Amino acid sequence: MPRTADPTLHARRREAILAAASRLFGVQGFESTTVAQIASAAGLSSGSVFYYFADKQALFRAVFEQDLPRAEALIARHEGADDPLAAVLDAVTELAAEAEDPGASGMVVELLRRIAHDAELLDVVGRTSRVVRDGLAGLLARGMEAGTVDPELDPAEAAAWLENVVDAAYLGARPDHSPLPALRRTVARYLAPAGTDREPARTEQESENTDGQA
Repeated sequence: MPRTADPTLHARRREAILAAASRLFGVQGFESTTVAQIASAAGLSSGSVFYYFADKQALFRAVFEQDLPRAEALIARHEGADDPLAAVLDAVTELAAEAEDPGASGMVVELLRRIAHDAELLDVVGRTSRVVRDGLAGLLARGMEAGTVDPELDPAEAAAWLENVVDAAYLGARPDHSPLPALRRTVARYLAPAGTDREPARTEQESENTDGQA
């Protein structure tokens, strides 16, 4: 009788490969990272990687395929919030949370290098972006109705701008520095109705990061 695969083990190994790939691609770059290095970092053989992914390019795409369900869950978690402006600030903070990772900026650079030559990768990133932008635009429209977001803004354009600011947080990230407090201040001031001076409430972690900086 043939052996059946353990779904838990299968998922755990796949996640280990993706985590190792994301880390190495971000630090070393796509071209300089070998499948053997990824397999070693994941504690597996090189052949095991090809059991889960057709090739290195498919593995690179799979790293970003993880973002779609995460984005869907994030938007679903915030879309019914009583305070839409607070929900927007929390959402962009969550989207930028991994910018503190040492390889995050490198991974974004590699994405920009490869996306023009990989239609499937472009589609993956585009679907995630649409989920984020549509979700943020809906929250912004509600914030305008509530009087907490500048009604002069266009919700769709403002949502696209917010996504660009999140991307900038990744590209400008540096070790031992959290971009999140500055990100929240920038977004809050951009969205504030004319004549107001709205500062976002800081989380406990953001307060510690800011207070600890020279």
